[in-house]
Amino acid sequence: MKQPGQSTSSDVTETNPFIVYRERLDSYNNAMLNGWSDQQFVDLVSRLDQDIALIDGTGFSITPVLDGSELAKALGLKVDLKIKVEIDSVGGSHKARHLFGVALHLAVAEDTKETQPLAIASCGNAAIAAAIVAKAINRPIEVFVPTWAEKSALATLQNLGAQIQVCESNPSALGDPCYARFMAQVRRGSQPFGVQGINTPSTFDGGRTLGWELRDQVDNLDRVFVQVGGGALGTATGRALPNVALYPVQVAGCAPLKRAWDLLAPEFDLERGRANPEEFMWPWDQPSSAASGLLDDVTYDWLPLLEATIESGGTPLVVPETTLIETHEVATSVTGLNVSPTGVAGLAGLVEASVEDGSVVGVLFTGIDRENEVSA
Repeated sequence: MKQPGQSTSSDVTETNPFIVYRERLDSYNNAMLNGWSDQQFVDLVSRLDQDIALIDGTGFSITPVLDGSELAKALGLKVDLKIKVEIDSVGGSHKARHLFGVALHLAVAEDTKETQPLAIASCGNAAIAAAIVAKAINRPIEVFVPTWAEKSALATLQNLGAQIQVCESNPSALGDPCYARFMAQVRRGSQPFGVQGINTPSTFDGGRTLGWELRDQVDNLDRVFVQVGGGALGTATGRALPNVALYPVQVAGCAPLKRAWDLLAPEFDLERGRANPEEFMWPWDQPSSAASGLLDDVTYDWLPLLEATIESGGTPLVVPETTLIETHEVATSVTGLNVSPTGVAGLAGLVEASVEDGSVVGVLFTGIDRENEVSA
């Protein structure tokens, strides 16, 4: 197996995870089955990455892991803390990993429907990532966002040329109005281009690169705490780290995954969950939290996420809002990183958890604080 940072197609040191880990990608395997050469796939990744860099100012590269010993001390944690930092990546979050992976699948499948619009439902980061990647592959995209979407995110989407649809809530209808309108648009012919695996299954593929990097950057990783909205990041991370205990973290103001877990316990009959999903997963009433990226009223990818959690030996966690706010304040103060409340929710879960002293624990700082950027 090649070592991270070393391409098999040249002697040049490589930092793009979609090239470093390409042989693990489903899109790469599909390309090989379609008769592509290794170099053709590398060229595709390089070309798309260059286009994204022209749009966003940065392309994909392996993101850093920071020693979190000072932060752990400040939070009273007696663990060997490792912080995977995504805030300087494409679009300011991890979301572009998912969407770039989807774009590779489209390219390998030779999907040439360039006039068919793409569609995504998102409160911010995923929409921005999707708009960046869509622009790079020259596809129109329609984004469905809530009324409370951050103004800075909306301005970024407008600059990227996305068609923005602000979705008003409907008191007489259950569920997220953005997702409902997104699905209606898909039924009218738009192509799903989001980070919900239930309608964009290839979204997990690129998301796994984060976990593969973390595995190679941290020796003897015991546990990883991952913030959960729709569930794609947690699912992808769990699949990339099958021998690491996975702890999905939600906030007290929106915790449908933990509710489903409790309803399935102690047997955890996931086949029953698949057969009767409405018994275990339904919209959370009035989601609320400073972690706006975790307010998906339904954990869309709850079944594969629970499966990965069970197999790993982990468990879902719920974080009180006060813990989230306090953890965010400490994390930004100690590290100096402009990470959002959403981006530190996994760390807040660690604060709430009971973890053996000395454990090697990973957390993911996944999203930049755009509002803080604007006010600074």
